Amino acid sequence: MKFLYDFFPILLFFAAYKVGGIYVATGVAMIAATIQISYGWFVKKKVENMHWISAGLILLFGGMTLILHDPLFIMWKPTILNWLFALAFAGSAFMGSKPLVQRMMEHVLTVPHPIWRRVNWAWVLFFIVSGLANIYVAYNFSQDAWVNFKLFGLMGMTFVFMILQGIYLARYAENTKEVVAENANDTDQVR
Repeated sequence: MKFLYDFFPILLFFAAYKVGGIYVATGVAMIAATIQISYGWFVKKKVENMHWISAGLILLFGGMTLILHDPLFIMWKPTILNWLFALAFAGSAFMGSKPLVQRMMEHVLTVPHPIWRRVNWAWVLFFIVSGLANIYVAYNFSQDAWVNFKLFGLMGMTFVFMILQGIYLARYAENTKEVVAENANDTDQVR
């Protein structure tokens, strides 16, 4: 359900594009983002930062697309969003004691701090590459190809990256568990 909730505007954008074209899809995405924020605010009593940023960009770039009747504005939205995320992850490496990826995932997984830093920088690189890939497709392929890439390409890239990240983190999480178990055994032997 969280997956559907997170990607609600993108999925509706894709469906609306297939039915009514880029301008209808843009309007639908703007409405969907507003509904997503409203639902989070009034029902869940919490709106994730990612949703605020994404909705703001959809409303800004979508509005410019509709007012100026130029689809390039909405095509830039995923790139700007990815680059903002890259900036946030990169900035977290220099501010505070924990990188952003650690703050987001440490309640689920314990790995050594240097591993969190590596994974954080991997996310920075991923977001930069995703933004570049989006804008490359937008300028070098048809609008239909871009819409398909926006849903399937970017989502597929994210899915593959998350699997690779999970495999990488699992190696160190198991090592961490072994170290914790060894430390527990050492403590038991001292008693």
